[in-house]
Amino acid sequence: MFTMIFAGLGLRLFKIQILNGEKFSKAASSQRTNSVELEKLRGDILDRNEIPFTNRSRKYLVVLKPLLLQEHQEELKKICGILQVDFEHIKNSMKYKREPFLIETDEQKKNKIINLNYDGVSVINSLHRYDNCSLARHILGYINTIDGVGSTGIEKFYNDALEYDAKAFVAVVTDGSRNNILPGMGYRIIKTLGDNKKLNIKLTLDYHIQKIVEYVMEKYKIKGAVVVEDVNNGDIVAIASKPDFEQNNIAEYLNSQEKELFNRAVASYDLGSIFKIIDMAVMLKVKDNWDEEYFCNGSIQVGDREFKCYNHEQGGHGFVDLDKAFAMSCNTYFINAIINEIDVRELINKAREFGLGSGTGINVQGVDEAKGNLPSEKVFFSYGDIANISIGQGDIMATPIQVADIIATIANGGIKNQINIVDSIINEKGNKVRGIKEEWGHRIIDKEVADKIKEMMENVIDYGTGTMISLEEYGGAAGKTGSAETGQYINGQSVVHGWFAGYFPRAEPKYSVAVFVENGRTGGTAGGPVFEEIARRIMEKGY
Repeated sequence: MFTMIFAGLGLRLFKIQILNGEKFSKAASSQRTNSVELEKLRGDILDRNEIPFTNRSRKYLVVLKPLLLQEHQEELKKICGILQVDFEHIKNSMKYKREPFLIETDEQKKNKIINLNYDGVSVINSLHRYDNCSLARHILGYINTIDGVGSTGIEKFYNDALEYDAKAFVAVVTDGSRNNILPGMGYRIIKTLGDNKKLNIKLTLDYHIQKIVEYVMEKYKIKGAVVVEDVNNGDIVAIASKPDFEQNNIAEYLNSQEKELFNRAVASYDLGSIFKIIDMAVMLKVKDNWDEEYFCNGSIQVGDREFKCYNHEQGGHGFVDLDKAFAMSCNTYFINAIINEIDVRELINKAREFGLGSGTGINVQGVDEAKGNLPSEKVFFSYGDIANISIGQGDIMATPIQVADIIATIANGGIKNQINIVDSIINEKGNKVRGIKEEWGHRIIDKEVADKIKEMMENVIDYGTGTMISLEEYGGAAGKTGSAETGQYINGQSVVHGWFAGYFPRAEPKYSVAVFVENGRTGGTAGGPVFEEIARRIMEKGY
């Protein structure tokens, strides 16, 4: 029946059939194996260093043998009491079932069952594919508990590779006549193997960085997303969406108002002032020196529309030049500059070069994603439309993963790399069976322009809207805040998303981080501390 037999069984059969010869031949021929299928076996999903995201924690299965326990009702009742399961239900079910009963339990109850030392009950160890500490759940997805097939995410997209015609059974050898367990032959997990070998999916994610990101998001109770990208090659090393869900209990979330199953890291949101990075990429290409100053009294009237700065109630920013305007995220300055000096179509085209309005490519690696949104450059733009676009409002939308990539492109000097989230399919020895990762990049802005924007992003933290961030002891950081009006209202209050996006360390950037906080109001206050703690913890550990 099985292609693999546990060692103890093989040794015992050897003694019975060979050493003891004819004396036991008749008894041996009447032996049988009672078994029940435990699960389909699957390959693992690994991080970039082959640390597993799946099958990380032990689970305990109490195995009840019906024919032995039917004659010991008091023992069965005590077992059910410890396991907190319905005694009458188990007792009645045993009347019609000869195969073992499997009941999952915790370590404390497992120890109590072992101490009972009853015949007909055993405890075996197995592994949880997911547990309460599972990471990157929106990326991994989950399997259908009925048939063990991947339902979403990496589990679904690479289901054919992860399945390898193997099953795990809980089995025991009994005598054929009375169906009693043979002495010394308790319950074991045995496996059947098919023709296919086990394959694992290796991601670009870093288990330790992913753990840091999710810990910090939970600490700050963030409803939103965080994405961390390696600025030098486009690898996504961490990606998280909160609130989260339990992969073993999906039904609970299907109609939830919190939308735990929704992956916010790859969803489109109003971008807000993060778009001023795109403004800068165009403005600095058009001319090197921006000596103009504009006076900001907190708002600017464009046609019949008023556009406000975040500090309009305090009277605005006063006279500002380009450096100060970027550091303080002054809407008045950028609206004036773009309307007077820049063709808005150049902004839209540059935004498209940065990746807005199109997918990053991770959909072909198993992660569904939105594309963000850009207005068509072919339509007529009023001054009000241009003002909206210049500050990232209106029809400008982006995903957190796109924002992380914008920052990475600036941080590495102007090279847009292909984003990757899956590296390869590998075998159990770690050898690559099929490469998935695509490695290429191309320049979309001059290095001199990128370096100037980096300098201005440093100013954001030094004296602008990101002064709450302090990472000098670790090499510093640079960033940009964003507050994005959505036009939506909850209980009469406008919904304003908060963004903080930046990179670290300053001198030799390693990672970009995009923090998105749903209805966070202000990017600096809502996203800045999250960025800072994630960056600090990563640099402290040297990841």
